[in-house]
Amino acid sequence: MKSWWKGRKYILAAVCLCLLAGAVAPRPAKPAVPAKPVQQAQGPLEGVTVLVDAGHGGTDGGAVARNSGTLEKELNLKVALALREELEKSGARVIMTRDTDMEYSRSKRADLTARLDLARKGGADLLVSIHMNEYRSRSESGPQVFYRAGQAQSRLLAGAIQEAMIQELKPSKARSAMAGDYFILSLDIPSVLVECGFLSNPAEEKLLLTGDYQRRVAQAIRDGIVDYVSLQIVETNSAND
Repeated sequence: MKSWWKGRKYILAAVCLCLLAGAVAPRPAKPAVPAKPVQQAQGPLEGVTVLVDAGHGGTDGGAVARNSGTLEKELNLKVALALREELEKSGARVIMTRDTDMEYSRSKRADLTARLDLARKGGADLLVSIHMNEYRSRSESGPQVFYRAGQAQSRLLAGAIQEAMIQELKPSKARSAMAGDYFILSLDIPSVLVECGFLSNPAEEKLLLTGDYQRRVAQAIRDGIVDYVSLQIVETNSAND
């Protein structure tokens, strides 16, 4: 009996030593999981930073849709958010002046100055301010793009966007890009103010209230920006030849 227990003790001791060695021995390190590469957006607007301004906001509702009573600020934001998505899909970096219903100040000048400061600090290459139009005559219709007089590049950008909106939205009245005295267009970078349509026109108001048409407006603006940037690249390459 003693001899059996003596052999048993040796076996138990050996097992304990093996277990102890396993507990203190360093375990092999797990292979590191490689970090997923950051997917950089690629497209015709890669490397371009665009400030998208959803006009009005907060206590400043802007124009009021004649039939539905919808405030301009709401539609401006919807189009601006759709435009951000379209621009980012095309490779652009987008700065939004607002992505909610807010304002920077109840002073209109202070509010607009804060928006322009975002463009300066963010290194924006282009500025696009989104608005809705209205007029006392309910027959007026059609999107229209404005630029500051004397700014040649802003005029070209406005013309490109205006043409894209005509081609893609097929408005009943095809307007031309025009010079306008708007404070939001006072930076030295190419800047435009897009009046997407007339809320005072019953048919156009109905269109502007739909998500599908808002998306089409955003796509048209995006396409105009792409056309403008492509033209600048061609002109730069030609100048360097």
